[in-house]
This record gives sequence, C-alpha cells and structure tokens, in this order.
Amino acid sequence: MCIMTGMMQMIREGGMKSLWRGNGVNIIKIAPETALKFMAYEQIKKLICNDKQTLGILDRFVAGSLAGVLAQSTIYPMEVLKTRLALRKTGQYSSISDCAKQIFRREGLSAFYKGYIPNMLGIIPYAGIDLAVYETLKNRYLQQYGTNSSDPGVLVLLACGTVSSTCGQLASYPLALVRTRMQAQAVEGSQQMTMSGLFRQILQTEGPTGLYRGLAPNFLKVIPAVSISYVVYEHLKTQLGVKSR
Repeated sequence: MCIMTGMMQMIREGGMKSLWRGNGVNIIKIAPETALKFMAYEQIKKLICNDKQTLGILDRFVAGSLAGVLAQSTIYPMEVLKTRLALRKTGQYSSISDCAKQIFRREGLSAFYKGYIPNMLGIIPYAGIDLAVYETLKNRYLQQYGTNSSDPGVLVLLACGTVSSTCGQLASYPLALVRTRMQAQAVEGSQQMTMSGLFRQILQTEGPTGLYRGLAPNFLKVIPAVSISYVVYEHLKTQLGVKSR
C-alpha cells in the first residue's frame, strides 16, 4: 500500500479527521518527552565533560542515548496510547482516558509497556546518533564558517537536523517497526508475538525490506518535526545562556 492509497482508505473509513487520529495524545506526549530529552542531554554532557572544553562524537552519542532512554521510559505508556488511538476504528474510543480505561480493563497494566524492549533498543542508536550527528555537524560548521556568533542560522540548523534525523531513523527503524506492531497486536486481534518472533515473521513473509516498511511516511513526519525542534532548542539555549560543549 502506498502513502496516497493509505490516506484515501483512512478518509473513506473515518473522514478527514481520521488523518489526525492519535494526534491529541501525541501532542501531550511530545512536550515532556522533548523537554526531558534535551534537559537530560545537557546534564549528562556536563557529567561526562569533566575538564574537557569540548566533547567528542562518542561522548555525545552516549549522552544522547541515555537522554533518549530516560525520556522514552518516562512517557512510554502514552506512546502505546498514541498507537492504539491512531489504529482505532471510528467510534471505538470516546477519548484518551476512555482508551486508557479499555486497555487496562481488557489487557492489564502490562499492556501499556508492550513493545518497550524493542523501543529501548531502538532509541539508543536513534537518540544517540541524532543528537551526536546534529551537534557535531553544527560545531564543524561554526569552526569552518562561523564568526564570533554561536548561531549558524536557521537554514544550517534545519540542514543539520535533517541529516542527523535521517541517520538516526535509518539505524533504528526496524526496531521502531517491531515496537509498533507489538503495540498494535491487540487492536488487530492477531496472535501475541514476541520481539524475536515478529522479526522472524517479517523476514520470512516480507523479506529484509519489510523491516523498513513505512519508512517514507515516517521520514515525511519526523524530519521536519525534529529539524524544527532543533531550531527552537538552539534559540532557547541562546536566550537562557546555555553554552554547548
């Protein structure tokens, strides 16, 4: 199924508003998740830094990975809610709280952590690569072309964010796909499978390319969102007087 076919199918089933299913909980989720990630990233960099003036790309990878794990662990139940709300049929849930109640009543508390392990295994390379590549590219640009200013400009920040997000997505997407399928199993009424079982099933039925199914629409969503968040992050750092290491 291509992107346009999927969109048309959703519109036929639930109208235009079906394209925004799960967006409410996504907005509620993304604010604390992003704030926690950037806060943890800056604090972990300080712990790693000691007396060093600048950090290497490996230091930034470690700081980014730990920050990503902390942020995702904190908000993970909302990640499950977002997936369930996005996959619901029209009228299945009346609200976010109704969705949470139904999941808890039918599947128990553990349902809010379905897909947690592949998500954590995926967030380590994604957050680590994303933050490390972004900040390394930005600093290299400033060293090469910058003046006394620590602001390379919006277009450069957007470009750095695009490259870093693309690298992170390519490294972690198969695990993100398995996580989403684990979260969606109860909605589809399919057999409950483990992470390794899903990997084997995808490889057997769809081949290696099946692990990257849905990558294109994911890029269309994630790349602009991440790039814009980096622009806001950098401008807030400047306003608050936070120096990069």
